[in-house]
Amino acid sequence: MYLIIRKTHKLPHWLQKISLSIVLIIFLWKPALLADMHIEITCGVNAAHPIAVIPFTCLSNQYNKSISIEDIASIIAADLRNSSKFNTIPVEYLPHKPTKVSDVIPTFWEKLGINIIVLGTIHINYDESYIISYHLIDTSSNPPLIISENQYSVEKKWLRYVAHSISNEIFEKLTGIKGAFCTRIAYVLRIHNDQYPYELYISDYDGHNQISICRSTEPLMSPAWSPDGKKIAYVTFASGHSELVIQALNTGLVNNIVSFPHHNGAPAFSPDCKKLAFSLSKTGSLNLYIMDLESGEIKQLTKNRNNNTEPSWFPDNQNIAYTSDQGGSPQIYKINIKTTEIQRLSWLHTSNQNPNVSSDGTFIIMVNRHQGKQNIAKLNLLTGQEEILTDTLLADTPSIAPNNTMVLYSSINKDLTTTSNLELISIDGHFKAHIQGNQGDVRFPTWSPLHLE
Repeated sequence: MYLIIRKTHKLPHWLQKISLSIVLIIFLWKPALLADMHIEITCGVNAAHPIAVIPFTCLSNQYNKSISIEDIASIIAADLRNSSKFNTIPVEYLPHKPTKVSDVIPTFWEKLGINIIVLGTIHINYDESYIISYHLIDTSSNPPLIISENQYSVEKKWLRYVAHSISNEIFEKLTGIKGAFCTRIAYVLRIHNDQYPYELYISDYDGHNQISICRSTEPLMSPAWSPDGKKIAYVTFASGHSELVIQALNTGLVNNIVSFPHHNGAPAFSPDCKKLAFSLSKTGSLNLYIMDLESGEIKQLTKNRNNNTEPSWFPDNQNIAYTSDQGGSPQIYKINIKTTEIQRLSWLHTSNQNPNVSSDGTFIIMVNRHQGKQNIAKLNLLTGQEEILTDTLLADTPSIAPNNTMVLYSSINKDLTTTSNLELISIDGHFKAHIQGNQGDVRFPTWSPLHLE
């Protein structure tokens, strides 16, 4: 039985505060906002399930064609296409564009091989607020069956967020997987010959709404989201040597957390947000440490002369995957934070490093080096199977989408210059996309948690 959803949504708590947050961040850092990026699919969409998102109809008598509004249907279509699960049919290829459910003719859609369509309406109020409604329709039934429907009442500035929210509902209804279209990403952009060549940005998952939260004359590295989405930890060299800092996104306040001699790097929040794992070389070689964020107490986790770095927490809060060269070449290991028991996880090819554990703990995405190439690889922790997902020259710093469907990473491709770009790939490796828009090197991408508070 299909569930019909009919309600008027309120914006989540974190989004109600975001305008003030953006103002504060812009005031503190005075960034130059860049043009929005966009996603260009390069492989894999033809094998996905076909779906049609019909352009939303404006019902308001007050509608003024000079008023520019977001194309809600296009955003939803792009989201579903970017998920790798759906092939959204271009509107120009549809000879029939129904505006209401009663206009839907099942035999027409059956001939096109499409059994799911999305219809929607946009109502502009006198105060220029908006009521957005949609219907998800199963056209294989006669009469057509409304699978789900919803309504949002929002200000104009939240139209993209509403479109992503609708995409989330559609995606979850059709796949049983929570959508990640309202999530955000963070990344470091390096622009050569600029006064502040290093900037830490956050944006929507699809590259829109970019905001610079830190500018520096010295390198910025390894941003990591807190599980509640309120803070980002990262490495800065602003003082002349590496330091770990945590920045609050709602105020822009930066707290220096770790600043020992030599290397301080690779921060990673624990799933319960109470601890921060990182690597230090204050004893000579790199070792893993854990800080209790409430007390500030630091505990050394690995204690050997090998290099141990790049921690990534398992969802149980008790185990950490990390990179170590204790076997000769870098490979992925697992350590229990209480017993300090160590287990080797990866064995594929020359080396594996930079592990990223999935939120359900069933697989790890990592960087594989072999025969002069550096690619993104997947380690299935249930079967032990390891597979290469990409075919590029230099792929690095992968980050898994919080719903475990996609991987975001930086890459230098064989047919490009030495500029590093953002890329997307599905967990099975069949779908690939390129995020275009920034002029400069884009490094250290990291995906936000699923639910931003």
